[in-house]
Amino acid sequence: MDGEFKGKVAVVTGGSRGIGRAIAAALAGRGAQTVLVAMSQDNLAAAAKAIAPKGAPAPVIVAGDLRTLAACETVHARVREQFGRCDILVNNAGATRAGAFLDLADDLWVDGFALKYFACARLSRLFWPMLKEAKGHVVNIIGGAARTPDPNFLIGGSVNAAMANFSKGLSQLGKREGVNVNVIHPGMTETDRVTQLFAQRATASGKTPEEVRAQALKDGMGQPGDVAALAVFLCSNAARHIQGTAIAVDGGATPGFY
Repeated sequence: MDGEFKGKVAVVTGGSRGIGRAIAAALAGRGAQTVLVAMSQDNLAAAAKAIAPKGAPAPVIVAGDLRTLAACETVHARVREQFGRCDILVNNAGATRAGAFLDLADDLWVDGFALKYFACARLSRLFWPMLKEAKGHVVNIIGGAARTPDPNFLIGGSVNAAMANFSKGLSQLGKREGVNVNVIHPGMTETDRVTQLFAQRATASGKTPEEVRAQALKDGMGQPGDVAALAVFLCSNAARHIQGTAIAVDGGATPGFY
């Protein structure tokens, strides 16, 4: 796959840290022109600085609150005006709250759907004409809670399940119009985000963050690069016949049979 992505434009949301940054770095390292999108200008600048010296095309960064339609439209306009094409869209933004059900206020539910689900749907809609023209790829980074409900992660599970359903439906349109749409369900992955989840889960379960972390380590914790490796493959020509599939990268943590 070396050099396969040269000349292609890849938009990665949540691209400033964690899994998104790892995916952006992996795509850039194979020649893609990456566009990193996140809320923090400083975090985006740091990510771009880390990626650029490795011989990859310098990433373009776009800061904005993807919970709003206006920010999604700004990202689309920037890519259209600067490159006129989009070959890959990785919807990775989103940080839903964990916690006991009765402690999850209404605004947390709205926030969870706004950033993860609606940003994914809006950006997919906005970029679809370019993706269709490029015979491109959409990879939605969701999470294992889409398949395994957890009483202490009801916002995340609900958002993930909705996003998974959306992705499967979108893949049927993609099948007709030549756009590959697939899903990755990461398990516990060593990022800044997971540290926040440990604290939230600890409060909900009456345990300490250290106890929650110890259990996660016992179950096995992945690295952002584990997810990035699969994302790169799904965006490659080798994955051309993989459509509407959801793959877990969780070390076998999903208890179900699919």
